[in-house]
This record gives sequence, C-alpha cells and structure tokens, in this order.
Amino acid sequence: MRSIIYTESGDASVLKLVERDIPAPDAGEVRVRIIVSGVNPTDWKSRRGSGSGAGSGSEFVPNQDGAGIVDAIGPGVEGVAVGDRVWISLAAWQRPLGGTAQEFTLLPAERVFPLPASASFALGAALGVPAMTAHRALTVFEGGPSRLSPGALAGRVVLIAGGAGAVGHAAIQLARWAGATVIATVSTPAKASLAAAAGAQYVVLYTEPDAAKQIRAIAPDGVDQIVEVAVAVNQELDAAVAHSRTSIAVYANDRGTPFTLDVARAMRLNLRYQFVLLYTMGDEAFAAAGADIVAALEDGALPIGEDAGLPLHRYPLDRTADAHEAVEDDAVGKVLIDVSDAE
Repeated sequence: MRSIIYTESGDASVLKLVERDIPAPDAGEVRVRIIVSGVNPTDWKSRRGSGSGAGSGSEFVPNQDGAGIVDAIGPGVEGVAVGDRVWISLAAWQRPLGGTAQEFTLLPAERVFPLPASASFALGAALGVPAMTAHRALTVFEGGPSRLSPGALAGRVVLIAGGAGAVGHAAIQLARWAGATVIATVSTPAKASLAAAAGAQYVVLYTEPDAAKQIRAIAPDGVDQIVEVAVAVNQELDAAVAHSRTSIAVYANDRGTPFTLDVARAMRLNLRYQFVLLYTMGDEAFAAAGADIVAALEDGALPIGEDAGLPLHRYPLDRTADAHEAVEDDAVGKVLIDVSDAE
C-alpha cells in the first residue's frame, strides 16, 4: 500500500511516499481503507517535533482524521462490520503508523464512528479533530449539558471566536443544531461571509474598536459561553462581553502567544477558563462527542464546502507535503487529501 511517512521532524519536505505492507488487525482493532484524509494544525505541529518520538529515526505516518470503508476487523470487535462507511479521529494518537495519510490504517474500534450514507467521505474526513474539539468546547460550561442534541443549548448565547476556521465552523453548526443563539467573531469581511454561511446569526469583526459594544447590543446581559481560539488576543473582548460565571473554552494556544490573566477581573466575574485538548479529554467525553456528531450528521446539520462556510482544498496523496504546507500557512477552509477511490 502507498503510505506517507517521516522519520525525522522538520518542515514538510521530510514527508515521503513509500510502499508498505498492509497490516492485519489484532484484537479490538479495525482496519479501514482510507478514501479521504483530513489535515489539521496538530498534524504539522507533530511533524515539526511536538509529538513524542519525533526525530527518533522511527517511522511515523501523519494525519489524525479521515474517512473510508472498514476492510477488516480483529477479534472482539463489536458494532463494526466489514464494508461499513466510517469516519475516524485520533488515528495516529500513540500509534506512530496509524495516521490516515495512507491507503489502509489500523486503529482501535473506539476511534471509528459510522458515516451515514447521506454524508460524503470528504465530510467524514473534515470532522474528527475540529468537530470533536468543538463538541467538547460547547459542553464544558458550568451547569450545561454534557451532550448535544436539538434543544440542548436552547436559550444560550454562544460567542465563537474564529468562526471561519475549521473548529469555529463546526462549533457554529453544532451550537445552532443544539438551539443556541450564535455570535461569531472574525477578522475580515470575507471571513464574516463564511461564518454567516456556516449558520452564525450574528457576525462581528473583532478588529473593529466597538466590537464589544456590537456584541453587547446583541446580548445585553452578556454571552453565556465563549469558544476561544486566541485567548491572548481576545481576553479583553471576552471579559467585556461576559457576565458572571461565563465559561471560556480555550482550544488553541495561538502559536504560543503568552497569556497574562487579569486575575482580579476574572474573579469578580467568576469566569471559568476551561482549556480543551482532544487527546486528553477522556474516553467518556470522546465517545459522547462522536455519538452526538453522528446524530448531527444524520440530521444534515454539518455541511461543508464554500456555500456552507468551509471551502475545501484537495490534494492527492503524493502531494501530502503541499497539503501540510497549506495548513501551516493558515489556509482558510479545510485541507483534504484524496487517498483512494470510493469504489
């Protein structure tokens, strides 16, 4: 099978296309024939050296997310059958050769979720890290639901920073599906159009000096929860539009920008800063997120493409390096790799 590997950390030039044997599943494992692989910032960060073992001389296959068809199952696997259409996430987590930038991959059955017939493989590959992260960010606020479903966030006002990004896009869609009023912040009018296409009822340019005033005009009592991509940049705006006990779910570190918290102000408002990382959020939350995302898929609540606010950028497997560079260069939308034909 064709597989992308790297044996040392570095820029995208370390990625190489090689031929590897198709692996056989062990107990509890599922083998998936990958149709489309999704690329996320976590993938290039791991390639750059943030992952354990990077640069050790061992082989690593990149990319956590993908979609495809179950090709084989190991002993003890239940609820998954050969021929099932599936989407997957965390394929490479603690599994150096498990990434989706290859024609077949093995992964634990718990990381495989059904892909409804109405959903394309591209849509399945666009879920994973963004949608799972968005789900977690929407379900960690004080007194709120741990699961999402229609009506679960009814009456809540959710502010989503970076509404044109992949996580922001998924958060807008999941929050709307769950009944929230959604305000998105973005940096440019072009990105505002994407956030609106994703379903945000209100979109504000955070670069405008009266951004807080605009948000307060929409939510005079303050927003209930914030899904935050750049807490260092946005902390003043967040505090200005929060009310007592607003939760701020932080899912990115804005490329390492230092964050200095105004502790006294946060204390006065009883703000809750919840830091979110998919890898360590726990098995129960991971399984719940996957199940709720499948339900949202079945309801048609998670469309992708430019008309839905998430432009697609597609590459063949032998151009995985270009795909990684696109994500590293902050491509707006979702970068996908077409690995195999669906037939």
